[in-house]
Amino acid sequence: MSETSLSGGMTQTRRDPGPLRRLAGMREMGLLCIILALCVVMSFASPYFLTWSNFRTIFLSFSIEGIVVIGMTLLLIVGGLDLSVGSVVCLAMVVAGKLFLMGLDPWLASAAGVAAAAAVGAAMGLFVVRVGLSHFIASLAAMVIVRGLCLLITKGTPMSLFSLPPEFKFVGQGSLGGLPVVVVIFVVLAVVFDFLLRRSARFRTIIYTGSNEQAAEYSGIRTKRVIFWVTVLCSTLTGLAGVIFMARFGSATPQFGVGMELNVIAAAVIGGASLKGGQGSIFGAVLGVALLSLVTSSLILLDVSVYMQDMIKGCILLAAVSFDHLMNKRGKRG
Repeated sequence: MSETSLSGGMTQTRRDPGPLRRLAGMREMGLLCIILALCVVMSFASPYFLTWSNFRTIFLSFSIEGIVVIGMTLLLIVGGLDLSVGSVVCLAMVVAGKLFLMGLDPWLASAAGVAAAAAVGAAMGLFVVRVGLSHFIASLAAMVIVRGLCLLITKGTPMSLFSLPPEFKFVGQGSLGGLPVVVVIFVVLAVVFDFLLRRSARFRTIIYTGSNEQAAEYSGIRTKRVIFWVTVLCSTLTGLAGVIFMARFGSATPQFGVGMELNVIAAAVIGGASLKGGQGSIFGAVLGVALLSLVTSSLILLDVSVYMQDMIKGCILLAAVSFDHLMNKRGKRG
């Protein structure tokens, strides 16, 4: 047992965080070993695996979705969940695309798209902290409402945005030093949020709130405010991913993002984020989304049926959630 200093100058007696940190570290290292082992196996299984074009495709496939995973991981750590990320991604790109077609500058249109996504997060946050709904119910309702709004804006028809200026398309399609700009953006965001979660006292309140909301509140942390802003942050990062998707594909479709929430939650949980809150890391989430993308690429190279791919991903998610559940049970016994 040890005393840990929290915001507001108050102290609270807590368990020594050392074992938890060591456990999180072991889980991340274990995940890294699985990724390396899969790379070794695939290098023998397919001659196309160890090629730059294949790895470039893998990096591109998980980088944009990885931005959403960062926000989802923070929300899971604070004890929440967001089922609306697929719809919110679509809303951001649809709003930005519609405003661009109406003559607005693409950068301003993109800012409006991200703002619309943040507004959805703010609405969900208010229903959670003011009305008392769970994140599951609030985000489930948001998922349906926002998807309907996307269909209403587009009238169910995809929008072609090939007239986007080259400097805007560069964000989604360009390269810097041989690396896709999308990958650079994702790496920068991951490093920044990982650093903040580990070093910033303000971001540490996310972990304290998710670990024990009542104890954190007694310690002077305004937990409702923390939950609200993390919900908004998750939706804002999701909106950012939406406009990057728009820049990458040069279009906005009202069906985009269907089912994305499952991949994002799976990646965060595989990376060590607990569905019970209080545990997780951005580094682990990055490894989780990389592993899922690597598995998908490997199954494609091995010519495995797309139906089998979904089953295998489901099995991986089941294994990760089961592992999380068992670790929580062991923690309670300890």
